[in-house]
Amino acid sequence: MILNKLSNLKENKQPLELLEIPVPEPKVKEVLIKISACGVCHTELDEIEGRTPPPRLPVVLGHQVVGRIVETGPKANQYNTGQRVGIAWINSACGNCMFCRSGEENLCEQFKATGRDADGGYAQYTKVLEDFVYKIPDIFSDAQAAPLLCAGAIGYRSLRLTGLKDGQSLGLTGFGASAHLVIKMVAHRFPNVNVYVFARNPNERDFAKELGAVWAGHPEKGSPEKLDSIIDTTPAWKPVVEALKNLKSGGRLVINAIRKEEADKDYLLQIDYPRHLWLEKEIKSVANVARQDVSEFLQRSFRAGNLE
Repeated sequence: MILNKLSNLKENKQPLELLEIPVPEPKVKEVLIKISACGVCHTELDEIEGRTPPPRLPVVLGHQVVGRIVETGPKANQYNTGQRVGIAWINSACGNCMFCRSGEENLCEQFKATGRDADGGYAQYTKVLEDFVYKIPDIFSDAQAAPLLCAGAIGYRSLRLTGLKDGQSLGLTGFGASAHLVIKMVAHRFPNVNVYVFARNPNERDFAKELGAVWAGHPEKGSPEKLDSIIDTTPAWKPVVEALKNLKSGGRLVINAIRKEEADKDYLLQIDYPRHLWLEKEIKSVANVARQDVSEFLQRSFRAGNLE
């Protein structure tokens, strides 16, 4: 599926075009993957509508890719043909800057994203550097594994950036693909953490309670107690302002979004410094994912799955 031009989805309901394109040829240290599954992410909407536009068009979208290696390029020797692997949002980085050398290649100025800066997974085949490929644990089907490569990995990074400790409290604003995986992570890693969920949809609130949330309510409704950390996974600004009211002194809001939409940006003008920000509250954004986030999350998911 090819994206040929940027467009507003309200005006163009079918922005992707089904085309026959050549099978990519793997170059030095690259592998060719025959794709069996690729997840769908809100970031694709950001790409289509131009909030994080691809640097070139046309491009193949999709960054939650699962498949099997069918060919290896010169000097590619980490994997064998036939192995089942995944590709995440991080497609490549320079490997030489201070961020890359410290394992934070998600912050590299030459960071390239799968399905935006390089062709992604809405296709039968794709290629990628072998250093940016992950072995998929056998306990997961292709369809189960695909969202772990994005929603799971970025949720894992978001949770790490909260600095959460066992016994503290965590809020989740928005309860979609990433947040529902975060609440499962918390149950395994921090069994004494109470999770509070803010979601507009009553079905999502019910689902959150089924997964262990001690409370679930509308984003505009204050939580029963102030929280140590909150992760926001929404594309809007209003939940950010509302979340700040629910933080304890010294609490941290982690915004898990590559881009925010413009529709309700004026709501930021309602921020009241003493109420929303004072007493050393923090706001931290999540930028992409590093390879360590993906590999660690897959391994933790594998161990957690074997415990169930």
